[in-house]
Amino acid sequence: MEHLLGLLRVRVVKGINLAVRDVRTSDPYVVLRMGKQKLKTHVVKNNVNPEWNEELTLSIGDPILPVILTVFDKDTFTCDDRMGEAELDIVPFVEAVKMHFEGTPSGTIIRKITPNRENCFAEESCIVWLDGKVVQNVCLRLKNVECGEVELQLQWISLPGGKGI
Repeated sequence: MEHLLGLLRVRVVKGINLAVRDVRTSDPYVVLRMGKQKLKTHVVKNNVNPEWNEELTLSIGDPILPVILTVFDKDTFTCDDRMGEAELDIVPFVEAVKMHFEGTPSGTIIRKITPNRENCFAEESCIVWLDGKVVQNVCLRLKNVECGEVELQLQWISLPGGKGI
């Protein structure tokens, strides 16, 4: 069994201007994959700007594995349609967690990450020490689709008993 570093709570906040896959709208949901783990949100019917506000928790053993986010349109009689995907490198986030910021004022920016060709960020993202936790708000631009972004919030959960990071 792999060594567990901790848990990554991913709040899938909302989708912005997602692609239309039905007549005038879509029924989107998000699938997160990391290694063998696969989690998904509920379906939001008839909405290209859905609000999920749903928390999904991934076990982190190897932070080098990226989090793969895929948006689908739920269909009743056919296979669900892909509405784009994005890849999220969590190494910078895990490195920030390892720094241990206890005693640091809440709201302290640990690191800024700017959009570039190597990531799917739609805008600058800051890793922040907030209320005793390392948090990152992320807006990802979907690839392999005509339009769409997904907003996430990452939060680290340490293992009980001080195991992990």
